[in-house]
Amino acid sequence: MTTPLTTARRIPADLPERIQHYIGGRFVDSVDGDTFDVLDPVTNQTYLTAAAGKKADIDLAVAAARKAFTEGPWPRMLPRERSRVLHRIADIVESRDERLAELESFDSGLPITQALGQARRAAENFRFFADLIVAQTDDAFKVPGRQLNYVNRKPIGVAGLITPWNTPFMLESWKLGPALATGNTVVLKPAEFTPLSASLWAGIFEEAGLPEGVFNLVNGLGEDAGDALVKHPEVPLISFTGESSTGQLIFANAAPFLKGLSMELGGKSPAIVFADADLDAAIDATIFGVFSLNGERCTAGSRILVQREVYDEFVERYAAQADRVKVGFPDDPDTEVGALVHPEHYAKVMSYVELGKAEGRLVAGGGRPEGFDEGNFVRPTVFADVAPDARIFQEEIFGPVVAITPFDTDDEALALANNTKYGLAAYVWTNDLTRAHLFAQNVEAGMVWLNSNNVRDLRTPFGGVKASGLGHEGGYRSIDFYTDQQAVHITLGPAHNPTFGKAQGH
Repeated sequence: MTTPLTTARRIPADLPERIQHYIGGRFVDSVDGDTFDVLDPVTNQTYLTAAAGKKADIDLAVAAARKAFTEGPWPRMLPRERSRVLHRIADIVESRDERLAELESFDSGLPITQALGQARRAAENFRFFADLIVAQTDDAFKVPGRQLNYVNRKPIGVAGLITPWNTPFMLESWKLGPALATGNTVVLKPAEFTPLSASLWAGIFEEAGLPEGVFNLVNGLGEDAGDALVKHPEVPLISFTGESSTGQLIFANAAPFLKGLSMELGGKSPAIVFADADLDAAIDATIFGVFSLNGERCTAGSRILVQREVYDEFVERYAAQADRVKVGFPDDPDTEVGALVHPEHYAKVMSYVELGKAEGRLVAGGGRPEGFDEGNFVRPTVFADVAPDARIFQEEIFGPVVAITPFDTDDEALALANNTKYGLAAYVWTNDLTRAHLFAQNVEAGMVWLNSNNVRDLRTPFGGVKASGLGHEGGYRSIDFYTDQQAVHITLGPAHNPTFGKAQGH
């Protein structure tokens, strides 16, 4: 039975019909007037047009950001002064969390309750870096009586921020917070699938008192606006979150300019469940770990490796619970999985679902949910008995699809966990403390959670190894990326210089 979309869901009030760039403190159209369509993921109908930025627009944005950096007050303000602005930004985001979540949910297809959590995390990101820059200390090294050396941190210049379409507002804040806190100016290029929430930053920053030109926003396609930003000679830093193949392209295009790069890329993260684990907790966490955020999350535990003694029980219980996950309209507070972001992405995910039917045993999902005959809806899909050379085991699907594989020994579990090109996250479920720590040290992953789902502490480094990334974000690692560290050396007392060039015999 088809659900009538017009009556079953609520459309946010006051949706814009078009989105512009924000350059040098003003909203502007593209230089060439070009636009692109933005789709509502529930109906796949165009609901607004956005300015399509290209090299000319990036040039204007970089010029505005560069002027604000060289002539404006922002890089020269005391950390406490910048901190006050960042706290005001956090206050505004917090006060508007429901509106932000409503727009984010509509634009991206994320369930409204999860979008609300992401809006609150965005506020916390700003608050965290507002506090960090005031409390920050820099190194000093002494040779008593002879030498003093200290480190002086300086903002680098214009930071190019390229953000993805999954949880866009929160991930934008994750880059904007430290980039601005350290005194840089920025050009943000948000994902073309989800530009709506990014368009709100300009008003928030103006209200918080961020000086003109410090924040600039250019919408557009990655191959146009993103490419121009990466290749711009006056953008010394690029922070990118997205898929690994795009990351490789950015790496190559940034190389001639020797730019600073921070790239958080794809993942195919394992969740390893040993026979001694708390199965109730492990099932809850691994269900949440792959089906929350519609499965569109880089740290999703999309490969579950289960010890053979508990494998059959785990698969049966996991499949039954996956079948109970509620798929629904993103604005429904009861919805646990909403609509995938875009028809192109939906087609990709469904192609993996069809592939999985030949590569594994389908135990849950495998198609559209009943009553949703249009839009990008996918039932949570579970494949068991998946071989390690299967494509659904090796490749990032980025949707509500999971592969479950048995193992016998600890060594086999480790080999399976490390048997992909990715290395972002890993989740280990065991009550054996020694095994947990040894496994964590040997698994090829930038982050490991023991007996936990993905719980973030902003002080810790976030990033991956292998094809999952380059560099880390979070805490002091973000401060390191967005600042130059200048060593200053001071001689105390007589200079101890070797003497060259004195004539012999005089």
